[in-house]
Amino acid sequence: MMQWEQLLSLKRQGDTHKRLREEQDEARLGFEVDYDRIIFSPYFRSLQDKTQVIPLSKTDFVHTRLTHSLEVSVVGRSLGRLAGAAVLKKHPYLEQTHGYRFNDFGAIVAAAALAHDIGNPPFGHSGEKAIGTFFSHGAGQAYRDEVTEKEFEDLLRFEGNAHGFRLLTAPREGVPGGLRLSYATLGAFMKYPKESLPHKPSRHIAVKKYGFFQADKDAFSEVAEDLGLLPAGLSGGSGFCRHPLTYLVEAADDICYTIIDFEDGINLGLIPEDYALEFLIKLVQDRIDTKKYRGIKSMSDRLGYLRAIAIGTLVQDAVRVFMEEEEAILAGEMPVALLDRSRFQAQVRDILDVSVERIYRSQEVIEKEVAGYRILSDILEVVAQALVGRLRDKASAYDQMVLRMLPPALVDQPCHTVYECLLTAASFVASLSDGSAVHMHNKITGKQL
Repeated sequence: MMQWEQLLSLKRQGDTHKRLREEQDEARLGFEVDYDRIIFSPYFRSLQDKTQVIPLSKTDFVHTRLTHSLEVSVVGRSLGRLAGAAVLKKHPYLEQTHGYRFNDFGAIVAAAALAHDIGNPPFGHSGEKAIGTFFSHGAGQAYRDEVTEKEFEDLLRFEGNAHGFRLLTAPREGVPGGLRLSYATLGAFMKYPKESLPHKPSRHIAVKKYGFFQADKDAFSEVAEDLGLLPAGLSGGSGFCRHPLTYLVEAADDICYTIIDFEDGINLGLIPEDYALEFLIKLVQDRIDTKKYRGIKSMSDRLGYLRAIAIGTLVQDAVRVFMEEEEAILAGEMPVALLDRSRFQAQVRDILDVSVERIYRSQEVIEKEVAGYRILSDILEVVAQALVGRLRDKASAYDQMVLRMLPPALVDQPCHTVYECLLTAASFVASLSDGSAVHMHNKITGKQL
């Protein structure tokens, strides 16, 4: 059984002394410092040019990854505070002996939720697939015999969550420990606490994907062991049970993309308003003030009213499920997401089905994702070739020019193995914004001089 006092660790990478909650400055709480460090990071700022629903869309209505992340963080803070109050009521020693407050839970979940998409490539999930396809069907196949099976799996199934952990923790010259977030926040961030192999060893939600690259295995294990995460017992692979607060981060994301992506689809005209309102009203019918709703004249205000009630409804229900399943969660035995146990599961599923049909598979999304596929593959090919060529002292004149185009911080940190070169190339491509990827592609293909 995992222990809350260990799971709420304030330790940071490189610490030589224990950070105690009762010694924290209430005006500058360590978990709140995590939030500040994430929001001021260049990785977070790049999310402003990564679109949430429609890749490369310039429509004001559409959420970017940045606005989505801010909204998820706000919902996560509410989830964390409500759950924290309930946990402290159930386990009063956490406050009486260790000094934890319900706001601590909210700050941890808010910070982890703020960072939840920080490792996602441009062009949405098609960006992950584009990187993987480069190694499974593109020029990257040539490197298969030069890396281990697990290293190649990292690349074949390139995962934004693992890349996010890398961005948050990877040391750089003069900056040990990356952003140096508290282990509690990193633990809540770690949605899939396992390595890339074995692939989907069970139907448990925590092993659906993977959460760290082979290059970051030691750093990941250090965080997991300090937090007391239970070993997952994977045959042939390293993995852990989820940090309990990860379920709240996941719920915040699920709530936001269910409701807000749906709202984007309405604003873009992909879903007729009257048709959409029926689905939202089914979700909030027990809490809606019919008189107030009928008095709202504009579509955007009607949507805003229903959105607020829908999010509040799902937040309250997610906290209910979390506390009902708390013992199973602490034992690593909660196999599904909180919304999968929600009393509103059917209504959520109906909304998601419409979003898949009308938004995610819309012609505009497909066309932009196809373009993104080609853009990322082309960039990855020239960057990987340049880095591997330098490693082998066989960089061509073209490779040398490509290296001069790359950020100095990336070029000045030499790779020692082919795997490191390929992971560095993939990480570089994944860190690009939609616009910067298009700009770089135009340069390497001669479309922009």
